[in-house]
Amino acid sequence: MAPEPGGALKEQRDKKRPRLDLLFLQRFLRIQAILFPCWSSQNSLMFLTLLCVALLEQIVIYQVGVIPSQYFGVLGHRDLEGFKNLTLIAVILIITNSTLKSFDQFICNLIYVNWRKNLTEYFHRYYFGGKVYYTLNVLHKDLDNPDQRISQDVDRFCRQLSSMSSKLLIAPFTLAYYTYQCFTSTSWLGPVSIFGYFVVGTMVNKILMGPIIATLVHQEKLEGDFRFKHMQIRVNAESAAFYRAGRVEYLRTNQRLQNLLQTQRELMQKELWLYIGINTFDYLGSILSYVVIAIPVFSGVYSHIDATELSALVSKNAFVCIYLINCFSQLIDLSTTVSDVAGYTHRIGELQETLLELTQKEKDCAAEGESRWDLENVSGEPVVAVDTAFLLDRVSFSAPCCDQLLVQNLTLSVSQGNNLLIVGNTGTGKTSLLRVLAGLWENTRGNIQVLPCFGPHGILYLPQKPFFSDGTLREQVIYPLTEIYPDSGSVDDERILRFLQLTGLSSLLARTGGLDQKVEWNWYDVLSPGEMQRLSFTRLFYLQPRYAVLDEITSALTEEVESELYRACKQLGMTLISVGHRSSLEKFHDWMLKLCGGGKWELSRIKKK
Repeated sequence: MAPEPGGALKEQRDKKRPRLDLLFLQRFLRIQAILFPCWSSQNSLMFLTLLCVALLEQIVIYQVGVIPSQYFGVLGHRDLEGFKNLTLIAVILIITNSTLKSFDQFICNLIYVNWRKNLTEYFHRYYFGGKVYYTLNVLHKDLDNPDQRISQDVDRFCRQLSSMSSKLLIAPFTLAYYTYQCFTSTSWLGPVSIFGYFVVGTMVNKILMGPIIATLVHQEKLEGDFRFKHMQIRVNAESAAFYRAGRVEYLRTNQRLQNLLQTQRELMQKELWLYIGINTFDYLGSILSYVVIAIPVFSGVYSHIDATELSALVSKNAFVCIYLINCFSQLIDLSTTVSDVAGYTHRIGELQETLLELTQKEKDCAAEGESRWDLENVSGEPVVAVDTAFLLDRVSFSAPCCDQLLVQNLTLSVSQGNNLLIVGNTGTGKTSLLRVLAGLWENTRGNIQVLPCFGPHGILYLPQKPFFSDGTLREQVIYPLTEIYPDSGSVDDERILRFLQLTGLSSLLARTGGLDQKVEWNWYDVLSPGEMQRLSFTRLFYLQPRYAVLDEITSALTEEVESELYRACKQLGMTLISVGHRSSLEKFHDWMLKLCGGGKWELSRIKKK
């Protein structure tokens, strides 16, 4: 009998379900290599400092713990002077213990901040390298919510791990010391009983933690989906308002909330059994300590001492056994924190693996491109003229995850002074061709050579949807440059003002309060579509590339304004590669590439009227 499809799917999901397994250990160790790059790193030194403080804290805790047994002695013998001295010592030890515990927490908080900084900067370095951020958000659908993993999961991972680092760090030392003390008090029976109790508790808690980790990972995915829905409304609030879409988005957002809350309820139900196991282990442990101590008492080991000395001895031995059990209990109590850390480890580790894979893929593609296209052939003669921006040789491409070709066997050369207009019906691949030229999409067949210089003196792409980052008006104009040359500030101001006037945006200076005035608004909220396109042209004029690739960048402007802006591009010496529908664009171009659909295309020279 053939297996049911549902069973196969369930088995496949079970294999992918995050667990406390070897994969978790591998991912966790890879993250630790980022947090502790070498023994002399700041994080390593802070960790050693934390170890010293924690050890001192444990020494003081032991001294405080045996004080009750000493009180039994001085009170039993009615020793007033001894009582005063013991009380003074107890106060000093308690203040010292409180100070050390506070320093312990302070260092853990510093470690958390450093860990978050190092881990986030590590992911930023790969995330913003090349076009990885584009591939991860647009083309790579296997990894959900990369922004949440970087901004939230890293934060929670570092916070949870730092909160338990002190206990984990000191655990081997306290377990060894109190095991020895317990052995001297109760012989082998005490440590063996406590260790056996801990092993049973650990096995039970591991079984209970398994389903919690998988549910936590799923919950974080739904958290990201819910947050993304709100971000989607925030970015597109005006468009949604024009559609009167409040009711529809209310229902859809609430549906995501319900899915999230349902998963949270499932997580709470699974954590309930873990909490029952933890609390049962803690309270039974307190009884176990007295059972262990009772055995030598009732067996006559301490029959030769009086009641006062026996009380003091029982109090001291009880503290040792209880503290040893408490050390194990603390480790068991960390089960919920460990399950959280495990869940975040899988999400962060998966992100790291994907980023490294995409980064390596980009390097391989770049190396392959360099080996495929060499500017000089074996005879030393240039293969392509140095004034050529794009060279396509029998290039075919399709949309990602789609086998239907948009363009087939396209052969094209765009050199300086030969302006190209790309036209065609919607869906024929005009914008897709620009994505291929920009390296955002891969071509399925053929070879492409692109001028490697980007921005000023090279190629600049103006996408169909303008992009404005946070910052001042000056920063919007010079974007993606990050600073002005220090010796040419006044000249840059003059150029920026001239180009703002040329694009009809002089009034924007008054609205922003100047070129360098910080603004709190979102540029997309205060600028109209036409103003955004004008500001994009201001940026284009300032950067003044040799080649400008324009994707329907004048769709919100009149033909008159469009002509003025295109005429300015020609006067500044730019070669234009434009996507557009208006016939008025033809007079600014020399060639027309018409995409006909079904992979067909036509290239013709534009006849000047």
